[in-house]
Amino acid sequence: MSGAIPFCVPFRAPREEEYVAEAVRNGLGASNGAFSVRARQLLGGLVGSGKVFLTTSGSAALELATLVGGIGPGDEVLLPSFTFTSVANAIVLRGATPVFVDIEPTTQNIDPARIAEAITPRTRAIIVVHYAGVACDMERILAIARRHGLLVIEDAAHAIGSTLGGRPVGSFGDLAAFSFHHTKNITCGEGGCLVVNRRDLVDRTEIAFEKGTNRTAFFQGVVDKYSWVDVGSSFILSELNAAVLTAQLEAVNEVTGQRLALWNTYRDHCGRFRDQGLVMPSVRKEAQHNGHMFQLLLPTPSMRLDLTAFMRRRGITAPFHYVPLHSAPAGRRFGRTGGTMEVTDDVWGRLIRLPLYPTLGRDAERVLDALSDWVNGRETAAG
Repeated sequence: MSGAIPFCVPFRAPREEEYVAEAVRNGLGASNGAFSVRARQLLGGLVGSGKVFLTTSGSAALELATLVGGIGPGDEVLLPSFTFTSVANAIVLRGATPVFVDIEPTTQNIDPARIAEAITPRTRAIIVVHYAGVACDMERILAIARRHGLLVIEDAAHAIGSTLGGRPVGSFGDLAAFSFHHTKNITCGEGGCLVVNRRDLVDRTEIAFEKGTNRTAFFQGVVDKYSWVDVGSSFILSELNAAVLTAQLEAVNEVTGQRLALWNTYRDHCGRFRDQGLVMPSVRKEAQHNGHMFQLLLPTPSMRLDLTAFMRRRGITAPFHYVPLHSAPAGRRFGRTGGTMEVTDDVWGRLIRLPLYPTLGRDAERVLDALSDWVNGRETAAG
């Protein structure tokens, strides 16, 4: 057997080392230097016309979003249960209650019909997660939000460069959070950004971003000194991370194209396993995803466990995904469900993700060969 195939290998952009060296030569400004400016400009071309704030992580971006969105004690926020803990933590840290909502069986995105059923007089916001880089049904979700006067926050951690109806993901909600964690398409090791699409929230975000001060207004000459005026924290990305992020963003078309090519290879070959009950990812027709993830649904949880172990014996890491938040100890402690969770409870036990990263290359054939052997029930000798 040749070398092991990991689940994820972070993309390395051509100019990363050059830009990091330049940032060091420039004096290692703690934040908001030349590379931060360039990264924000590049992101503006990907995420729409909202104002971009670079953050230390995608989690920090979500926490900033709930802070400036005015989420607080007594509020309820709707979110999918099938997502990462950062989404729920951002709600709980504001003293609010996460209300877990079921997902669509096809896309694993939050189900708009279940959102409508979960709304109560205490509901303040909806956080949608564009799972695997595939956009949620934003038309229906935004219509529900408008009827009930709810804030909409997009968790676009998976979805940099994805679009819906030709419009960038991250431009639909009042606020949108992106992640540049090492598992994401674009990465600076750890980082993120918040996109503010509502003009009336920009000033509040500036204050929270500047640790609760009106420092931005001071530099703009609006006030003659700055002071503590509201709640804030330290969210800002370092200039070193911004240098790496700039190099990555300059190569976004390259990395997206490579990931989509691999995604399409998986789709074309896995189509022959439909009769064996394997379900491939679903993408709504008006959406263009970014090749972030290729997940399969197995007929039963026991088959998922068996395939995971089979892949491991072949030296291939093919993990499952989130344990539903509503069933987790903290989920039961801090939140509640907004209805039945039948799809979430079913899907999470059957889902497996295949390795997908730009340098996977012909190792994708090894992954597909192993999958074919498992489907056909003939585990061959390694080698």
